[in-house]
Amino acid sequence: MAEAARQAALIDKPTWVIAAEQTGARGRRGRSWATARGNLNATLVYHPGCTPQVAAQRSFMAALAVFEALALYIDRTRLSLKWPNDVLLNGGKVAGILLETSGQGPFVDWLSVGIGVNLVHAPDDVLDAAFQPVSLRQEGGPQVTPEVFLADLASAFATDEKKLETFGFDRIRNDWLRHAARLDEVITARTVRDEITGVFEGVDASGNLVLRTAEGPKVIVAADVYFGGGA
Repeated sequence: MAEAARQAALIDKPTWVIAAEQTGARGRRGRSWATARGNLNATLVYHPGCTPQVAAQRSFMAALAVFEALALYIDRTRLSLKWPNDVLLNGGKVAGILLETSGQGPFVDWLSVGIGVNLVHAPDDVLDAAFQPVSLRQEGGPQVTPEVFLADLASAFATDEKKLETFGFDRIRNDWLRHAARLDEVITARTVRDEITGVFEGVDASGNLVLRTAEGPKVIVAADVYFGGGA
């Protein structure tokens, strides 16, 4: 993503940047990790010509694209999507997504969509994760090179971008919800200030998480999600 940011002002069409390995990878809320060779570490950078709010909806598109790319190599019923931007395989985290934008006006200057997929390796030093990391290969999938997988992913993302342009975010949201983990079940959302437990009712038109609680519906903009009544 750092390289994508450096190239953003120089590109005139969507561009994928891929790294063979990373020693300073980062995720949501500044979390860091390292990734070994064999996994996918890629970032799409482009100029979508949209507001920051609409740019943020690309996280759902990215999750769908990862889902469809993985479904080429493993039974799709073993895959699911966790709000806001994780892909699960057999209940473990196989992929994560991070978006970054730049711009001072009403529209973003550029958007980068960072995607990490555990194709071969999963971290073995994550002992307290709510969703233990897994890899495609370790869960019974075939050996797939990052370059081949990126071709599948880029094709799926381009298809979803066209869907967004033609049908709007409702189509993307409905597609995402069809694969959502724990829909209509009790989950817990942990924000920076509190913890909210309720029935996962869905995602609203802005991409926010909607929970049904004893105090009524709660709309959550940003949180870490855990399954069940708490972490």
